[in-house]
Amino acid sequence: MSRLSRALAAIFKVKQVALVPLILVVLVAGGAVAFGYTGGWFTPDRRTPAQIVEVLSDRAGNPVGHRRHHAKGICFTGELEANGAGVHLSVAPMFAAGRYPVIGRFAIAVGDPKAPDIVGRVRSMAIDVITPDGQEWRSGMNNSPVFAVSTPEAFYDLTLAADVVPQTGKPDPDAMQRFAASHPEAAAFGQWARTAPWTGSFADQEYNSLNAFRFVDDHGISRAVRWSMRPDEPPREVTQAELAGLGPDFLADDLRDRLRHGPLHWHLWVTLAAPGDPTNDATKAWPAEREQVDVATLILEQMQDEAGGPCRDINYDPLIVPAGIRPSDDPLLPARSSVYANSYDRRTAEAHFHGGLPRSAADPR
Repeated sequence: MSRLSRALAAIFKVKQVALVPLILVVLVAGGAVAFGYTGGWFTPDRRTPAQIVEVLSDRAGNPVGHRRHHAKGICFTGELEANGAGVHLSVAPMFAAGRYPVIGRFAIAVGDPKAPDIVGRVRSMAIDVITPDGQEWRSGMNNSPVFAVSTPEAFYDLTLAADVVPQTGKPDPDAMQRFAASHPEAAAFGQWARTAPWTGSFADQEYNSLNAFRFVDDHGISRAVRWSMRPDEPPREVTQAELAGLGPDFLADDLRDRLRHGPLHWHLWVTLAAPGDPTNDATKAWPAEREQVDVATLILEQMQDEAGGPCRDINYDPLIVPAGIRPSDDPLLPARSSVYANSYDRRTAEAHFHGGLPRSAADPR
């Protein structure tokens, strides 16, 4: 297990966890790798994607040939069944009524591909939807309702603050406190991480885009949106003691058992922003009363081990979108894209140099 995974495991065994350390540790372990940097935003040092991947790789224990974060995952295949309601929002071809193949991936937000599932507070779903004309929609979603920071600069500060101290195996609490004091926007994510119920399944989680995008309809009208995959399976809350008794790979085991009884389903809900709703700040949720449209159903039919599975070599870059979907002004989107590309190059070279190690999907998720 990596240093970070060991630190998380130790932290989650503590009965009372301070909110501020939980914000920081869960974020860096969880999904945060995706929100690094693209050139020129960090001043005065102008941090590069390579530098971001390097520092995150160090925290993840440098898992050669694997993702640096969201490293432990499984592939799935299925279809997106569009009901036609989305055609009024976007000309994206996968919203026209019909079925479209999907290659996806579930993961927990850790850097060690052998970490026990109990350390993965953040769980993720990534999808690649493909249409007959070759257009693709790739999306990486987390089960948290918001992200902890809103800018690449803040993410970099957080990464430094959450560095693991070798003598303790944990981040320096003073550094984390200083970060939290200067970044109050992290509080909403921390509240979720501290209070949201745990479950023993990927199948009963809602996965959210977090970043805003823009849908463009056939009149050229652009609307700011976010989306969520909402499960048909009702969540069942479990305690940490129950999770510990399920074994290190309980999430994959649970998914395998469920699929023996038939496909699993999520509804794809699109939320439309109202004037004034922030599109450049992933730490802020939009009000619950915003208009929402159920546009499709994700039908998960099979799962596959990642080592030989179809998701292994897919780059779940959020900027790979079809006509009718555009990025918003959220600065995290180009940051994610740049770091994903760097990670792809790194893992491809590692797999070749080390004699064909199984190559993970071409992004840090």
